[in-house]
Amino acid sequence: MSAFHWIQIPYALLTLFFVLNYGMLMTALVQKIAARVGGRHGIPIWQNYIDLVKNFSLRSKITHGVMFYIGPVFRLSGGVGLLFFVPTIYGSTWAQNFSFAGDLVLALYFVFFGTLGMALGAGESGHPHSAIGVSRGLAQTTAAELPLALAVYSIAVQYHTLSFTAIVAAQQGGLFHWTLFTNPLATLAAMFALVGTMMRPPFDVVLAPQEIPIGPPTEFHSAYLALLQTNRAIFPVAKSVVYMNLFFGGATSWFEFAVKVFCIYMISAFVGVVHPRFRVEQSIRFFLKWGLPVGILAILMV
Repeated sequence: MSAFHWIQIPYALLTLFFVLNYGMLMTALVQKIAARVGGRHGIPIWQNYIDLVKNFSLRSKITHGVMFYIGPVFRLSGGVGLLFFVPTIYGSTWAQNFSFAGDLVLALYFVFFGTLGMALGAGESGHPHSAIGVSRGLAQTTAAELPLALAVYSIAVQYHTLSFTAIVAAQQGGLFHWTLFTNPLATLAAMFALVGTMMRPPFDVVLAPQEIPIGPPTEFHSAYLALLQTNRAIFPVAKSVVYMNLFFGGATSWFEFAVKVFCIYMISAFVGVVHPRFRVEQSIRFFLKWGLPVGILAILMV
């Protein structure tokens, strides 16, 4: 590893710290909004910090096998890895993370990596409903990834590169240089995928809180649940950063970063509070009926 890589490590960790706290506050805000829409008061904005510290302080003596406990590690690795290999602030010498070593294909792998790790972990729990959650999660994730993959392929052809930094650079120079305006079909296809991969209503078919009162929050506990909570704060922000870089011109300052990520993040939150949950077949049919054709049209238009 070169000296430049070593220099980037503390900078990347600093970015991770910022994104973790931003994600913790955003997660609490979304829960607060959902509660207010339902006529409830909601949790305090700092409640997630209390839960995280409490769970990290607990230990468990329950044994389900090695993969069961590696699952949360895989899940967290997907969120952290996705964040580390995309640029956070364009033009910054320290907030680019390790984007010089990553590209769009690597980012897509990290998006799916955490889901696959959780599937392997849940499958070893021995709970009869684990197979239901795994089949639901993998089926919906695969269907949601189709329009995203087509959108990514479309903009890769459009910009003739797989580099995040080069794609962000091509969108500089004004609002109408964003992919949102130069390739609206790819952006629309990707937004279909965004609302699905955020795992909020109407696409929360894995946990299905109104149907199956179990899942990772009850199967995993203590420090393992804390790892999942940490990823729940990091992963949505990391995915929002990916979308910001690919379709909304990236960010040249932390203020611009906060505003754009907030707006992208709130899209799925808004959809979640106004729509009831889909059944599994309805969820998959949605992506195949709407997201997939738009993604194909985006490639044909390019």
